[in-house]
Amino acid sequence: MSDVVLDADSGTPLRETRAARGERLRLLLRSPTVLIGTLVLAFWVFCAIFPGVAPYNPIFDNQFPTSAPPEWGHPFGTDTNGRDIFSRVLAGSRSILVIAPAATLLATVLGTALGLLTGYFRGIVDDGVSRLVDAVLSLPLIVAAILIVTAVGSTDQWVVILTIGLVFAPVISRTIRAAVLAETELEYVEAARLRGERSLYIMFSEILPNVFPLVVVEFTVRLGYAIFTVATLTFIGFGVQPPSPDWAAQINQYWTLIDPYWWMTLFPALAIASLVIAANLVSDGVREVYER
Repeated sequence: MSDVVLDADSGTPLRETRAARGERLRLLLRSPTVLIGTLVLAFWVFCAIFPGVAPYNPIFDNQFPTSAPPEWGHPFGTDTNGRDIFSRVLAGSRSILVIAPAATLLATVLGTALGLLTGYFRGIVDDGVSRLVDAVLSLPLIVAAILIVTAVGSTDQWVVILTIGLVFAPVISRTIRAAVLAETELEYVEAARLRGERSLYIMFSEILPNVFPLVVVEFTVRLGYAIFTVATLTFIGFGVQPPSPDWAAQINQYWTLIDPYWWMTLFPALAIASLVIAANLVSDGVREVYER
């Protein structure tokens, strides 16, 4: 009997599968879009982890002239309380970089599990879950999120994370379900059934590794949407509240003063845009590599 371990799906030697993974990693590292997006994300993550990079206290430091336009000492100007907006922008990434990735991870785990269950079992399970998914997707995602937060009656960080995770999970489950439906028709799944393997083992040990690249793509794609959703909820008052330096909270606080104090809104908005664009650049690069 041969000692060569074969890949269950393609029948190729496992070392070739590992080589393919290594090639994907090399392609990701050589992708300009992935590198640029990763650098921007890394910058904001660094600012979130080390808030001391801000030259001034972003919450309580109000010793400066109020509503001062950008100048050498304050490149982003000051707000109506005399706080340095540059410091507040640097410190404002923390809340959004906690909520958005955590919500995306929760949505990916729930969506993947639902996709595996509905795609593998089909029948009554698929019909029941699909009807629930259709009901959630019938509403715009942001409207569904607002309804959940309003029903709970709290804007606590964990409530926002759970809300976005629950709202995004059905979208991810649809994509994973389609991939699982295709995988269940392949010979390796039938071979596992003939060996008497349990359904949970087949789903999570046989099928999941083969659809995992799609799971990675879904996570990176939904991360950009989650960042935008968190910012939207905060802007309309359902997220982080002032005096937090959160970017969307700053926009919510000062957008009515955009004329003539445009700098109070512009720089936090540019920070949100840079984070969303960076996440989308990474997701585009990952999707391009994994869909080759």
